[in-house]
Amino acid sequence: MFFDPMYLLFIAPALILSLWASAKTKSNFTKYSKVPAASGLTGAEAARRLLDGAGLGDVRITRTPGMLSDHYNPVNKTLNLSEGVYGARSIAAIGVACHEAGHAIQHARHYKPLWLRSVLVPTANIGSGLGYFVMLIGLFLGATNMVLVGAVLFSAVLAFQVVTLPVEFDATARAKRLVVENGIITLQERRGMDKVLDAAALTYVAAAVSTLLTLLYFLLRSGLLGGRRD
Repeated sequence: MFFDPMYLLFIAPALILSLWASAKTKSNFTKYSKVPAASGLTGAEAARRLLDGAGLGDVRITRTPGMLSDHYNPVNKTLNLSEGVYGARSIAAIGVACHEAGHAIQHARHYKPLWLRSVLVPTANIGSGLGYFVMLIGLFLGATNMVLVGAVLFSAVLAFQVVTLPVEFDATARAKRLVVENGIITLQERRGMDKVLDAAALTYVAAAVSTLLTLLYFLLRSGLLGGRRD
């Protein structure tokens, strides 16, 4: 079933979008990592300025290994920036760091989609680990009810990814606005930052589309959406 041509054709749009968004993100990040910001700030310094301006002096900024592994942890209030972002003085680094600072501001401002995403994490983890395989086994055995159970589990992943979209878009919008307001990036420089963050946002869209198409494929192949199982 992993090599079912119908499945590959079905999710091809999502695969193409995902590959394009990933390549675009890496390409833009690499390009604008070579463009220094006029402010001379590092990614960590830029994020610190946004956090302090929002009254979030209790949020710590730390280094984390990996490339583009940057993330905000609401549990211990830490902004974890990768090596290529933390100490870099580029437009790309500042964009990524301030995007993550946007998540910290969301947390402090009780942004509801962020809260909902956190609530969905446990069920999404279960759905991701079990849902696909339950659907796969159910389809192989011709057990429609099993496919349905797997689909319900797998739907938790889709719900998580759909809720993630406004969270990511809002963090990006906050970063774009605040870097200019705080004199971190000029409007002209922000064009490069926008390209990095907008491409990264598309990776979340691609993930949600891929999950949706996978879910639809199993429902159609099992006959739950009017399709016919071969």
